[in-house]
Amino acid sequence: MAGSLSSPATQSATGSAAGEDLRPTRPVLSWVLRLGGLLARRALLLAVLLATVFAAVELLPGDAANATSERGESATDLAQRRELLGLDRPVLTRFTDWMTGLPVGDLGTSARGESVADLLSRPFPNTLLLGGLALLTTLAVSLALGCWAALKPGGKADRAVSATATGVLALPEFVVAVALVLVFALWTDWLPAVTLTDADGSPASWQMLVLPVLALSIPQIGWNTRIVRAALADEAKAPHVETAVIDGLPRHRVLIHHLLPGATPTIAAGIATSTGMLLGGAVVVETIFNYPGIGSVLAGAVADRDSPVVAGVVAVTGAVITGVLLLADVVRAWASGGRI
Repeated sequence: MAGSLSSPATQSATGSAAGEDLRPTRPVLSWVLRLGGLLARRALLLAVLLATVFAAVELLPGDAANATSERGESATDLAQRRELLGLDRPVLTRFTDWMTGLPVGDLGTSARGESVADLLSRPFPNTLLLGGLALLTTLAVSLALGCWAALKPGGKADRAVSATATGVLALPEFVVAVALVLVFALWTDWLPAVTLTDADGSPASWQMLVLPVLALSIPQIGWNTRIVRAALADEAKAPHVETAVIDGLPRHRVLIHHLLPGATPTIAAGIATSTGMLLGGAVVVETIFNYPGIGSVLAGAVADRDSPVVAGVVAVTGAVITGVLLLADVVRAWASGGRI
């Protein structure tokens, strides 16, 4: 009997150990729930944006039947086309039907009878390539410039970087693109001004990516350099950083081991915000460089008053931006000890 029962001290120790085993799971569960709630709010925001897109296209003069009609079609033909496209139904009904297919990847059918998912499957990877390269360029250059300026606060490099970043971030992408074409394509003939494609629709050469990537990333480099510099300046006021400086640690060690870890959440948030700006600016840059991305598809869809295509572009772009923002939230939570 005595062997089958444990003493109160043993039960207390066992209960304490069990409590210790359960305690680490509570912050993780809380963090997952907060992350799930954040994702749900962003999904709701995307749904509201898609509804706004449908309504905005509906408010444009004309409709998809008129925009895609052939010359000489009669009023009866147009009426049949409107019925075929579902334009005789309320816009809310059409939007609801379109949204029901979104969770399974069904983006509907364009006004010209082509699957929207197939229509976007060819140019969207090119836009992702362009935006991804621009994002990596932005991250690398802004980190390098911000850290260089932070090594000697108030010095010549710091003032030069801050002034240049302020001037650059005010430049629109199309102004940067035109300037790059003028200098590197027309004056020096170093890089091509237009993008030629292979048989699969991708850029024929890596050189054709250089100018579009620079046109997209230069304004964002200015923006993120300011963010990196400000985040490092705020972190420099922390007590542990001041202690490291007083202890005589080299500047580069203070930067890498004390400043950057604390500034990571702010830097990650700035880079994630740039994702939407890069994908939005890609539409303009693709048009200037004749780049085979979703810019031309979106322009054609607006001209055709094609709500499913416009909403499909917004949906896939919004999904990418949401994914990057979620990744930034994970980085921020990791850097700040699990707080979102």
